[in-house]
Amino acid sequence: MAMQHRRHLVLLLTIFYFLGFLSFPADAAVKKYQFDVQVKNVSRLCNSKPIVTVNGMFPGPTIYIREGDRVLINVTNHAQYNMSIHWHGLKQYRNGWADGPAYITQCPIKTGNSYTYDFNVTGQRGTLWWHAHILWLRATVYGAIVIMPKERTSFPFPQPYQETNIILGEWWNSDVETIVNQGNKLGLPPQTSDAHTINGKSGPLFPCSEKHTFAMEVESGKTYLLRIVNAALNDELFFAIAGHNMTVVEIDAVYTKPFTTQAILIAPGQTTNVLVKADQSPSRYFMAARPFMDAPIPVDNKTVTAILQYKGIPNTVLPTLPSLPAPSDTNFALNYSSKLRSLNTPQYPANVPLRVDRHLFYTIGLGQNPCPSCQNGTQLTASLNNITFVMPKIGLLQAHYFNISGVFRTDFPDRPPVPFNYTGAPLTANLGTSLGTRLSKVAFNSSIELVLQDTNLLTVESHPFHLHGYNFFVVGSGIGNFDPKKDAAKFNLVDPPERNTVGVPTGGWTAIRFRADNPELADDSFGREFPLLLIALPHEVVP
Repeated sequence: MAMQHRRHLVLLLTIFYFLGFLSFPADAAVKKYQFDVQVKNVSRLCNSKPIVTVNGMFPGPTIYIREGDRVLINVTNHAQYNMSIHWHGLKQYRNGWADGPAYITQCPIKTGNSYTYDFNVTGQRGTLWWHAHILWLRATVYGAIVIMPKERTSFPFPQPYQETNIILGEWWNSDVETIVNQGNKLGLPPQTSDAHTINGKSGPLFPCSEKHTFAMEVESGKTYLLRIVNAALNDELFFAIAGHNMTVVEIDAVYTKPFTTQAILIAPGQTTNVLVKADQSPSRYFMAARPFMDAPIPVDNKTVTAILQYKGIPNTVLPTLPSLPAPSDTNFALNYSSKLRSLNTPQYPANVPLRVDRHLFYTIGLGQNPCPSCQNGTQLTASLNNITFVMPKIGLLQAHYFNISGVFRTDFPDRPPVPFNYTGAPLTANLGTSLGTRLSKVAFNSSIELVLQDTNLLTVESHPFHLHGYNFFVVGSGIGNFDPKKDAAKFNLVDPPERNTVGVPTGGWTAIRFRADNPELADDSFGREFPLLLIALPHEVVP
């Protein structure tokens, strides 16, 4: 039995939509938070509507913790929706019960009930975030997580004078759940948002929004750390500050080799920390964000703004706008991503798996399945390797732990059933997908290489991918079809960026590597039509 325990398998689960407790150091602090999920009326863009919030705040409260802390967050649900919350990027070592995806690692918290999330912050420091992980409730239920380094441990970059959270989001004038349900009934994607937001505010370029503008005050000569989170549901975003450069120092709570840029690109689910020096003529400057989309897909392409204001400058001074990349600037996107590198120092090494035990190849695609009640008799659907996930009625971690049969199958394919020219001419016929809740077994502690390939089924599209419970190394990325010989020979195995969320480029591919050493899960609930979830479960777990 002991040998079986050492050799237990990890299950990787692929789905549509998106474990023992660790011992605590004697001197670790215990941080406690109370999250009351409640409905509140909020006004934006000349409209008022009820939204689901945490503690009545939009965005929700920031969690401030330190590396090594134990965190207890009691969530009480006063809203009419069942609720769960995911702590995006926290590794949850052997503690998947606290990760948060509804019907995957837990049953959702019913109206009037409470649940306490209990986890350790182990070997991580930087900026992460939390959000609802059920339906589309994360449109308003989200907030930042700030993990400070251990006591007497400094940043590996100049100490900033102050720091500020910049949380990018989306706003719909109508009820979000109603919009999603209407889209499902029609068999079409939900309508795009009416505005993007910075810290819940859309800025003065939108109607009725003069008072709904975030502003931060700076002093000349001081350096500031911006903790930027993309909490938008659907859009990759460019972000820039008029007249000011930014120095990228961290992505997804992993330090990077610093580089300076006039704009950043940040996909849904990603975080980026930048240093900004107040070295321009004292005035007021717009911070601005707008989508990046280089595929023929509708997006909310309006520009959201906030204000960086030098101390002593009156509010009557008109801010200047930054020069953002064009919405379809693929070259900027690729060049920016190529500059991201792990710090890779003795203190913060890049432990890239050099030997691969298991090669996985997943195609990301659209499909059209019959739907007699839908507008065109078909329903647009998402798939991986031509499989569309069916949501279970029992939490998958629960089904695995209690050995409940009939909830999932363990035959998800390592590669698509029929190879084709993935990024060639658009394919518009034979777009049906198979339905199922299917898993693939991989050996515990094995090293995995996963190539994510975009496809031109109806259209190509960029797509974010998030891994629960792990960071991974982005060893390669490119446009077109992945070539296992030519492209693999160019992989960066020295200092590739390490993160928990990556964007698969439009009509292209991304290759990641990670070690399956944490019984946990991985998902991609940040895309428009292609939510993907991979879950890793050990045979021996403690609830």
